[in-house]
Amino acid sequence: MIVASNKSILLVALGLFGFATLLARLPVATSAQEIKKSWQAVAPGRVEPWSGEIRIGSPVVGRIGEVLVKVNDRVFAGEALIRIDDEEVRTRHAKLEAQLKLRKRARPASPPTKDAARRKVEDATADAEQAVVEGRSGVDRAAAARRAGSGSEDAVTAALAALSSGQEQLKQRQAELASFEASAPATQPTELEEQFAMARIDLRGAEAALDNLIIRAPIAGTILQLNVRVGELASPSAPQPLVMLGDISALRVRVELDERDFGAIRIGRPVVVRSPAFPGRNIAGTVSMIAQIIQPGRIGARGPRNLTDIDVAEVMVDLAEPGPLAVGMKVSVYFGDYPGRDGIPQTWQYPFVQGEP
Repeated sequence: MIVASNKSILLVALGLFGFATLLARLPVATSAQEIKKSWQAVAPGRVEPWSGEIRIGSPVVGRIGEVLVKVNDRVFAGEALIRIDDEEVRTRHAKLEAQLKLRKRARPASPPTKDAARRKVEDATADAEQAVVEGRSGVDRAAAARRAGSGSEDAVTAALAALSSGQEQLKQRQAELASFEASAPATQPTELEEQFAMARIDLRGAEAALDNLIIRAPIAGTILQLNVRVGELASPSAPQPLVMLGDISALRVRVELDERDFGAIRIGRPVVVRSPAFPGRNIAGTVSMIAQIIQPGRIGARGPRNLTDIDVAEVMVDLAEPGPLAVGMKVSVYFGDYPGRDGIPQTWQYPFVQGEP
């Protein structure tokens, strides 16, 4: 009985020993250090819109009269964001507009035969310029009405189409005027015609100054930040932009790669992006740009640089899909060299462990 019991114990011990030996042979990653052996490089990065963060300041000094958008608003290219009050600019524009009307009435209705062709081309160009000015004002009114709830998206679309048509017409008229001036013989205009031409030029400058009082979106995107309120003074030398916007339909990561890893990566190679805010979430990306300059790092820099700080190369990573990431979020970017399933190499799909970001 005792012998049988001893045999049973021996068999159990041998079985446990064999199982332990099998487990020891399995390639199980048990630490962050072992897992990181699968990466060519790991570097910090910051998420940004694929368009970059567009910082918009004021081109002139003036008091903010109206803020037309809010944070997270979607805007189209050319949409009015902020209006600046400047009574002097508006008064000058009104004065020059009235002066042009007086000059127009003073010039002869029928010019001399030698000037008729030139007048026709110049008048057509000036009319096209005025149509663009009025078209832009129409877009501004339609967009403001839509945001106020009294307009529609269709009205904005129609106004944009009218403005685009007017801009194409202006290009044609300007080309016709340039062609005429290149081929027509030089003539001396009458004094009244010269005065009228100067009044047109003055008004064109006043219209440009008036349009500078409207800060517009340079691209279609989302308002990410507003640093302005009605009544504040805007200035080109302000330390921070009035508006920051970007196209967040796609995201990218601006990475600071240690210069020692510069030779380990290539454009087009896959990466994995991870954020401490979303443990266990892998987001696939691709290296799209590697800057050919080494410089001090800026991500997370606070205060003066230490002598132990490393120099880095800027790398851009395009994300396959933004996932839960937000603009400005700090992430860790893992560079590898092996294609795999769903854009993430299979050998990289390890679980998160203690000590790994």
